[in-house]
Amino acid sequence: MNGVLTPNFFKHSNTIHLKKLSILLPKPTNTFTTTTTTTTTTTTQFTQISLNQPLTSLQCGTMLQSLTNSKSFKRGQQLHGHMISCCILRNNTYLNTKLAAFYSNCGAMYEAQVIFDQIVLKNLFLWNSMIRGYASNGYPMKSLVLYREMMSFGQNPDNFTYPFVLKACGDLGDDIGRRVHCEVVVCGLESDIYVCNSLLSMYSKCGEMDMMKKVFDRMPERDLTSWNTMISGCVRNGDPREAFLVFKMMEKSGLVADATTLLGLLSACIHLAALELGKVIHAYVMRNNLAWCNSFLINSLIEMYCSCNSTVAARRYFEEVTWKDTVSWNSLISGYSRKADAFESLRLFCRMVLEGVGPDQVTLVAVLGACDQITALQFSMSVHSYIIKQGFGANSMVGTALIDTYSKCGSLACSCRVFDEMPVKTLVSWSALVAAYGLHGKGREALLIFNDMIVNSITPDEGVFTSVLTACSHAGLVGEGKEIFYSMKEKYNVQPGLAHYSCLVDLLGRAGHLDEAFEFIKAMEIKPTSDIWAALLSACRLHRNVELAELSAQRVFEMNPKRVSSYVCLSNLYAAEKRWDEVERVRALVRRKGLKKPPGFSFIELDKVVHRFLVGDKSHQQKDDIYAKLKELSQRLKEAGYKPDTSSVLYDVEEEVKEKMLWDHSERLAIAFALIHTRPGTIIRITKNLRVCGDCHTVSKLISKLMCREIIMRDIRRCLVGLFGFDCSKGSTEFLDLYSNPEEKRNEVKKEEDFYHLHYLSMYHFELLFLNFDRPPLLTPLGLALKKNLIISCTIIS
Repeated sequence: MNGVLTPNFFKHSNTIHLKKLSILLPKPTNTFTTTTTTTTTTTTQFTQISLNQPLTSLQCGTMLQSLTNSKSFKRGQQLHGHMISCCILRNNTYLNTKLAAFYSNCGAMYEAQVIFDQIVLKNLFLWNSMIRGYASNGYPMKSLVLYREMMSFGQNPDNFTYPFVLKACGDLGDDIGRRVHCEVVVCGLESDIYVCNSLLSMYSKCGEMDMMKKVFDRMPERDLTSWNTMISGCVRNGDPREAFLVFKMMEKSGLVADATTLLGLLSACIHLAALELGKVIHAYVMRNNLAWCNSFLINSLIEMYCSCNSTVAARRYFEEVTWKDTVSWNSLISGYSRKADAFESLRLFCRMVLEGVGPDQVTLVAVLGACDQITALQFSMSVHSYIIKQGFGANSMVGTALIDTYSKCGSLACSCRVFDEMPVKTLVSWSALVAAYGLHGKGREALLIFNDMIVNSITPDEGVFTSVLTACSHAGLVGEGKEIFYSMKEKYNVQPGLAHYSCLVDLLGRAGHLDEAFEFIKAMEIKPTSDIWAALLSACRLHRNVELAELSAQRVFEMNPKRVSSYVCLSNLYAAEKRWDEVERVRALVRRKGLKKPPGFSFIELDKVVHRFLVGDKSHQQKDDIYAKLKELSQRLKEAGYKPDTSSVLYDVEEEVKEKMLWDHSERLAIAFALIHTRPGTIIRITKNLRVCGDCHTVSKLISKLMCREIIMRDIRRCLVGLFGFDCSKGSTEFLDLYSNPEEKRNEVKKEEDFYHLHYLSMYHFELLFLNFDRPPLLTPLGLALKKNLIISCTIIS
């Protein structure tokens, strides 16, 4: 046995081991005697033993128990080495049992199993320790196998065995939990409160709320853990209202809520978006001083406010608390990002770094999500360099977020580069790359990526099919999209969901197959939602089918009367048909319901300065230069034969007024501003929060050809790429691949070199200080690495 248990550093002499211990542990202050009987023995007593005397079996057992309680793994290994050197483990069941329990409690299950296998007389304590170790360290199946082995040896379980066996059943989530429940009843432990609480937790994890309630109702005695498990179980299984009813019953029983109870109730508030209830819980927390040094409660309160769209209250509480961890920052950064306040999200991230708080992968994913909302490509590259420096370059979650961010910022080449250099490509990574090609209108390339994924023995899931169907829709690949949709269940055993039905309706509708799309909706196996009818409504507007549009709109209004985009879509269709009375009727309906259309605005990032333009914006400090440039562009385009398409102006006004309104669109202001402030040949990247109108699309292509500039414009649906006048509205066959050869890649690098110089502005100024950056390997091929000792400044101008 000793030979198996001896690691390399255990092979030294007894004196060397004890000298190591004397260095690791504090110096002795008192003499240790073998007659010590107190139960408060600590690891410091290990150093109080004479180096010239071996430890007795009782002393080793006492110290092992203390090390087990404190999970002092390194010191326990040293003690193990001492016992091997002294040869006191041989045929010593007592010490070997203690040693196996120590390793099990520290999560070192391999070492625990080696010792366990060599013990002949295994008592119940040893079996329980091993079952507990496997269940607590992510090996539920091994825990159950050990439980069955214990039963086969004739060892009867007790109330310390079943809690961890039931935990393993809950982690596996299969029917074996019911069989164990039967065994609990047979053993007469159905009334034990610890076992019952474990049954509640198991059924909660398995989603069996009926059985959970039956166990709870039959419990002869309930403690606070029982009630807390019921509350969290209701929230976990999608019944947050029931959680509050359970809480009221708990109050009637005379029990007082603790931090765990409040965490469950806050989760219920998040699911219900119940801001007022959350405020009541917050007040209770403050009155009872429960949030003091309780990071879970602090972070849950911040998350609750963010989830209830009250970022103001979340920020106020965030600033009030003195103890913040990474999760606190993550909750607020993610909250701003979800609310589409990308500017504040990025400001907060900069402050987080400057204050020395280390971000984790959740932080970086949220920040990258904020970057793609405003097409902050240069800032995204800075974050990418920071990711490499901080050691997150191999993280699949962060890598997937980078793929998505680069594609939405208009740099498909960077997305492909990140994907190619990811050490581990997960299913989500493949899905993100497929979506990236689809966003850029490259449907056939997206299908090739999908086929490559299949060749690499990766089975697609619902998310991958959503990405590939969306790509087919943007590229107009009707036949391919239908084939993939109907192969989901037949070939891949994936049941189509609402998102897939919506994608197919959108695909058919965009291609002009409106009747087929309508018949498909009527034949659906599941009830169509407002999203599906909205997809058909949008297609009807595109192809000006008023009758079917009115039917689709009526269904949308019945299901989701507050969906303002559908009212706008119907109104725009009426305006295109010059049915102004109907336009006014729909607009009056919107006003009566208190709905508001979000204002259209465009973002552009230049030298890490993000500028935002509204329609007809006169607030920018360089407005005179911008409108002068627009006037110049208008004259040059008219000389080139451009004729405005005023059908995009949905107001009953004169044609001259309509033409002027077209040139006030936010995306044209952003293009003019970029032409003024960038060198010839620099790529222009713009993001709009709404759809780009048809005339702006045409003008962008003409300006691209006239000024010899590549213009990448992203709206809420896709990226529109125009290069020297190439048509980007006819699917992937009309797209020009900018990165088709290495020479063009080098040209792209030159265009991005101005990214490196420092920029300081006063308006909304904030800085990121990244010191001693090396060249990040993922960006080196594109030449976009940050230089050493670079201070990054990022400014938001709105």
